[in-house]
Amino acid sequence: MATLSIRDLDLHGKRVFIRVDFNVPLSIDGGEILDDTRIRETLPTIEFALRAKARVILAAHLGRPKGERVESMSLRPVVDRLRMLLDADLGASRNVAFSPDCVGNIAHELVDHLEYGQALLLENLRFHSGEEKNDPEFAKELASLADVYVNDAFGAAHRAHASTEGITHFVPQSAAGLLMEKELNYLGKALDQPDRPFVAIIGGAKVSDKIGVIENLLNKVDAILIGGGMAYTFLNAKGQKTGKSLLEADKVELAASTLKRAEDKGVRLLLPVDHVLADRFASDAHAEVFDSTGDFPADKMALDIGPKTVELFTEEVRGARLIVWNGPMGVFEMPAFSRGTVAIAQAVAANEDATTIVGGGDSVSAVHAAGVADRISHISTGGGASLEFLEGQTLPGVTALTQR
Repeated sequence: MATLSIRDLDLHGKRVFIRVDFNVPLSIDGGEILDDTRIRETLPTIEFALRAKARVILAAHLGRPKGERVESMSLRPVVDRLRMLLDADLGASRNVAFSPDCVGNIAHELVDHLEYGQALLLENLRFHSGEEKNDPEFAKELASLADVYVNDAFGAAHRAHASTEGITHFVPQSAAGLLMEKELNYLGKALDQPDRPFVAIIGGAKVSDKIGVIENLLNKVDAILIGGGMAYTFLNAKGQKTGKSLLEADKVELAASTLKRAEDKGVRLLLPVDHVLADRFASDAHAEVFDSTGDFPADKMALDIGPKTVELFTEEVRGARLIVWNGPMGVFEMPAFSRGTVAIAQAVAANEDATTIVGGGDSVSAVHAAGVADRISHISTGGGASLEFLEGQTLPGVTALTQR
C-alpha cells in the first residue's frame, strides 16, 4: 500500500484522531442501533491504538443533519454499543467517553482529560456545516485535537470533507487505519494485479449508475455478468423488447457501444437469458418465468433473473479465481424476486479457490441473507467509495494521506 499505515506510527501517549464510519441505521427515535456492522468493522483499528496506549479521539458522521443539531442523529447511542464491543474483544472494561460537540472548549477539555489507552467519541461532525463544506477553519479546529490523524472510514473516503481531507493539511502525519488498509489492498489488487480468470458481476437498477465501473472493468476482466434492472437497457440495445421492465431509453445507444467494446476486447459480457416477470411492481404480484429470447409480453416487467440465467452465471463464477460483485440481480427487497440474487451469493461463496469481493448494500445483504458472509474473502464497507474506486477514480480521503 502506497499510503502510511497506522502500523507505521508511534502512538504511545499521542492524541490519535481516528475518522471512523459510525453512520449506522438507528430506530426512528434515534435511540436504538439496528445494525452495528460498521462499528464492528473498525474495532481492530481502535483496539490497535488503545493497546498502544494512545489517547484515542473518534470522529464520525451520522445521517444528513445539514449543518444543524438534530437530536435523532446524535452519536450518543453509539457509545454504549462501542463500550460493549470493546469489552468483549479486549476482555477489560473500556469507559469510552462522549463529547457533546466535536469542536470547542468542551471537546478540548475532554481530550485533555484522556489518559493513555482511553477513548473519546465526538458528537456528529455534520452538526457543523464546515464538515461537508471542507471549511479550512473547521478542519483546523478538528486538527487541534490531534497529534496524528488516522482515516479508517473507507465509506466516506470519496468525499473531500473537513474530517477526511481538510484535516490532513494541519497534522504532521496522516495514515490509513486497518480497515482502510484492508479495503485498499483488496480492491487495489483486483484492479492492478488480478488473478485470472477475473469475473465481475454487476447489478442494480440503472446503467447510468454503473457504466463507469463497467467501462473501467472492461480493461481488466475476462467476463462481466450483468443483472438487475440495468440488464434490460442492454437487452433493448440488442433488439429485444422488454415490456414494462425498467429501461433507460437515453442509454440504449451507450449500452450498445459497451457491448461492442466488450466484443472487441474479447471480454464475455453475459446478459440474462430468462427472467421472472410480473404484471406490477409489488411484493404480492403474480410471478412467472419467461424463458425466451423473444420480446416480453407488453404488459409484463422483469423483476429477477430466471433459473437458466442463474445456471449460466454460476458456471462462469465456478471457474473464476477473482470475483467482484456489486449490485443485486433483481428486486431483492421483495422475497418473491430475491431468489436470483441469493443464488448468485451462494455461487460466489461456493468458489473456495477464488478471492471474492462483495460491495454495495443489496449485495452485502444478500450474502448475509444466504448465510454465506463468512465465506466471502472481503465485504466492502464503502458503497459509493468502492464504486468510485472500481471506476478508477481517485478518492480524496485516500490521496490526502501521507505517502510512504
